[in-house]
Amino acid sequence: MAQDPSPGRHIPWIDLLRVVACLMVVCSHSGDFFVARFDADRTAFLSGVCWGSALRACVPLFVMISGVLLLPVRMESGAFYRRRLGRILWPLAVWSLLMPFFYRLYGHAEGQQALYDVATFPLNFNYTTTPLWYLYMLVGLYLILPIVSPWVERASRKELKRFLYLWGFTLFIPYIRVLAPLVGYVGNYGHLGIFGECDWNGFGTFYYVSGFLGYLILGYYLNRFPSERSKIQIRLRSALCFATGYALTCGGYLLAQEYFPGDYAYLEIPWMFNGFSVFLMTYGVFTALRTVRIEGHRTRKWLGRVAGLTFGIYLCHFFIVQLGYDLVQAWVPVAPYLQIPVIAVGAFGVSAGLVWLLQRLPFHKYLIG
Repeated sequence: MAQDPSPGRHIPWIDLLRVVACLMVVCSHSGDFFVARFDADRTAFLSGVCWGSALRACVPLFVMISGVLLLPVRMESGAFYRRRLGRILWPLAVWSLLMPFFYRLYGHAEGQQALYDVATFPLNFNYTTTPLWYLYMLVGLYLILPIVSPWVERASRKELKRFLYLWGFTLFIPYIRVLAPLVGYVGNYGHLGIFGECDWNGFGTFYYVSGFLGYLILGYYLNRFPSERSKIQIRLRSALCFATGYALTCGGYLLAQEYFPGDYAYLEIPWMFNGFSVFLMTYGVFTALRTVRIEGHRTRKWLGRVAGLTFGIYLCHFFIVQLGYDLVQAWVPVAPYLQIPVIAVGAFGVSAGLVWLLQRLPFHKYLIG
């Protein structure tokens, strides 16, 4: 949900990437209801897994967009924090306060603890504000950006690649954590952490070169040093990366559900944004869409307007997806694998319309950034 640092200036392929990533987020959440059925409705479960696995690149793509637009930071850190954090913290607070009551008014079971959710939002998100986890993380990235920016700007291509290789290794750590106990690792003092992690230290060897910071720098790197291959070669490689990543992600989730039924910690591992399989899909989508050239002033203008709605869509879509799911279940008797895109397209359109209306309010920046 990164925004162009220069108001009124748009990069067409970035606008396209923002719209695609936002639609992927909405579609991903539309499929979560179906995944949650597991063996109670195997067809719905498989539909949700197949759709959801294909969409896991959504959040990393937004982080990579931030790397393209915000690195290197061209302003003093205090000014950067005031400008960037203000756009995040106000909407985070407002939607954290409103969303639990929307669910309560709707009669959803999760809305019954609205007062608790409102009181604890400074500590973390809850079910009714699930998408806002991204904003908590984004604040952390914004805090570190002015600090890493001087190095990023001075670093050579070789130095940036060296960091990305280190970060690339961390993409395998989630799988190492799963496999280690299977080959006899019993941990340390009852703690199954690796590379120095234990009850009194959660910061292992690769902690400081892991996480979403890698996607930030990857986005910057791929934009600063674009591939010199032909469009066809880039797109073929992108398609291969995406297909491989999808097979690993979807297959991994199905295997995790078979061997660790009901264990959500293991189920999330194949879908982790900072896992190798999701990285492959993210890389594939980013590099493919970077080759797209948007022609025509009117098309670019329309695309820019839709892209300008994406942050607001992200903030409000979750509740609308819930409404869409209930409506589709009651009124659209089609197979689950078709219900998911129907919910997603409808929720995206309704959310976009709502954000367009909110943009007309004088205090809209507190609502949608």
